This record gives sequence, C-alpha cells and structure tokens, in this order.
Amino acid sequence: MAERVCPWWIGYLLASPIRRWMQDPAKILAPHVREGMIVLEPGPGMGFFTLELARLAGASGRVVAVDIQSRMLDGLKRRAAKAGLLDRVDARLALAESMGLDDLAGKVDFTLAFAMVHELPDAGRFFAEVGEASKLGAHLLLVEPRMHVNAERFEAELQAAARAGLALVDRPSVPRSLAALLKKV
Repeated sequence: MAERVCPWWIGYLLASPIRRWMQDPAKILAPHVREGMIVLEPGPGMGFFTLELARLAGASGRVVAVDIQSRMLDGLKRRAAKAGLLDRVDARLALAESMGLDDLAGKVDFTLAFAMVHELPDAGRFFAEVGEASKLGAHLLLVEPRMHVNAERFEAELQAAARAGLALVDRPSVPRSLAALLKKV
C-alpha cells in the first residue's frame, strides 16, 4: 500500500475549477499529448488532468486512469460522463502491489505522474511498470508538489526512473512543483 495516500474526499478539492488558475491542465499537457495516443495516468484522483488528457487524445485515443481508491475512480467516471468523455477513459482499480498493466506492454505513448510518486512505498517498482507499459520513445511527465517533495527526494525519484530505462529529457516549468520530462530509451 502507499505511504500516505491522499484521502478520497480531498479529490473533490483537487478537481476544483479554481485549481486551473494555478495549474492549467491544457497548458501543462498540450505539448505532450496528441490525437490517437494511449495515455497512462496513475493516481488520477477525480480526474483533474484526466478530462484534458481525454480531450487531447481525441476519439481515437484512450486514457488509462489507474488508482487504488475506488471512490476516486467513481468521481472520475462521473466527471468524465458529464463531460461526454467517458468512452475515452479506461478507469482501473489497481492493487497495492501492481497497477495491472500487462495488457498495455509496449503500447503507452505518454504517462502523466502528477503528485503521486511520493505516495508510493517503492518508486522503483512504479517506474519499472511504467517502463514496461511504454513504447520505445514514449514520454513520462513526472511532477511532484514542492510542499511534499524536496529537491533531494525528487532526484532520488529521477534515479529510480533512470534505472527503469527512463532518461531525463527536460525540466519543464510547472507552477508550485518540481517537474521532469523523461523518455523511454
């Protein structure tokens, strides 16, 4: 299980439209996601980024949103249905020991890991699973909140990602966060 999992009820606050003033999903994601992509979003909460990912991936794309809390996924599915995007979202309940991505091996084009890796007991296992699911050349946008993760811990996450075959490409600017764009090599 996770070290300190965000309580399900905070998902409502994290999905608030007010948050867009600080972290606009379209601005953050548009450089990385295109029509037809298969996108992986571990720890989507109630879908603050999921809906924009689904819009960007388009009708021919798909967003696989994986969470360990069914209440988060229920909220995400309600929001996606209301936005008319539920058919583009594959919401999956993960197990504590695995995201259950065997069917995605080598198929994922882009992964968004936003403010969730610090909640995991084993970042290395997480990055290994993402690496297995990703196509060669696929990107991972890793973003951690400065209020939860210091620079030293973020660097440790990047080292774990590198051991899983995910190389640092860029350090994009994301408000109130530490961020890195990684590529499967």
